[in-house]
This record gives sequence, C-alpha cells and structure tokens, in this order.
Amino acid sequence: MDNSQGSGGIKGGVGGLFGGGEYSNTELAGVPLTGMSPLSPYLNVDPRYLVQDTDEFILPTGANKTRGRFELAFFTIGGSCIIGAAFGAVNGLRVSLKETRDLGWSKPRNVQILNMVTRQGASWANSLGSVALLYSVFGVAIEKARGAEDDINTVTAGMLTGMLFKSGSGLRGVARGGLAGLALSGAYALYSNWDHLKGSSPSPSSRLY
Repeated sequence: MDNSQGSGGIKGGVGGLFGGGEYSNTELAGVPLTGMSPLSPYLNVDPRYLVQDTDEFILPTGANKTRGRFELAFFTIGGSCIIGAAFGAVNGLRVSLKETRDLGWSKPRNVQILNMVTRQGASWANSLGSVALLYSVFGVAIEKARGAEDDINTVTAGMLTGMLFKSGSGLRGVARGGLAGLALSGAYALYSNWDHLKGSSPSPSSRLY
C-alpha cells in the first residue's frame, strides 16, 4: 500500500469535513491576503460575518442609545451620597481640629474629632442624597408626563427640587431655593449644549440628565 496515497486520502477526507480539500498553488494564488471579503479557502465561513463593524448591544426597536433619567437616577443618587459623605468628612475634620486644638493629642480630642467627622459626613450625605432623589423623581415624572426628553425637563426639575427642599423655610426660602435650583440646572443645561451652541455635534453618550 502506497503511504503517499494513503496520507493524501486522509488529508482529503479531513479537509472535506471542513468544506475544503487540497488546493493547488494556482488556486491559492487568486486568494487576496487583505479585504476579508471573499470566502476563506480553509473554513466554510464567510469572514464578513466575523467583522465587528456595528454596536455589540442589541437595543429594542425605537430605543435611544443614551441612558434615560430613570437609569441615571441610581448613579446620580449614589454619587451624590458619596460626594456628600466625603465633603462632610473633610469639613468635619477641619472644624474639629480647629475647635480642639487646645486639648492636645489626647483620647478625648480623638473622640471629638471622630464624632465630628462622622456627624458631618452623614449630614452632608443625607442632604445631597435627598436633593439628588428629589431631582431624579421630578425629572422622571416630568419626562413621563410630557413624553419628551429635553432641557425643559432639566430646568423644571431643578427648580422644583430647590423649592421643595427649602419648603420648610417659608415663602422666601421657597423662592430662594427655586431660584438656586433654576440657576444650577440652567447652568448645567447650558454646559451640556455648549458644543451645540458652538456649532459642533456633541457626543450622545457624554450627556447626563
């Protein structure tokens, strides 16, 4: 039995399982090395289906590629609590070091510093978290009521958040809170549309409501 014939038969049988076989140099000479458009002579798969030239995420029909207010609400509330806790801790450390500088480094002073840091951190985290919660709730409610997502929702939610947050300070407090919320939300809306105002198209994924 001829070994070369047997090995050739084995190669042909194995190659036939994958949709190929033995190719001569003449046949392989016509296969380009770039482009990925023709069929591969080694696999029965069109390489065009292996090229990732589109988004990897499958979105429902008509869905927006940017995250909505409800999805961003969790990030906004959590981030505000963390920022408030960090700022409050730093502020509490500054105040406690100033108020207890006459005690020297002793155990009572360390206890007072720790109490001030934790108290200030919790207070600021609660305040900023409450503001973020109110803003997110108003934003989602206005978006659902209007059926549209634009800067009007942002400015209105900011103004209502300021008014409700300062509702316990009387009418003047409500007015000041509303103006503060309107100013902050208006400044954010202006910042978000700065590229559009300059004439360039902003990135959709970089916008947070």
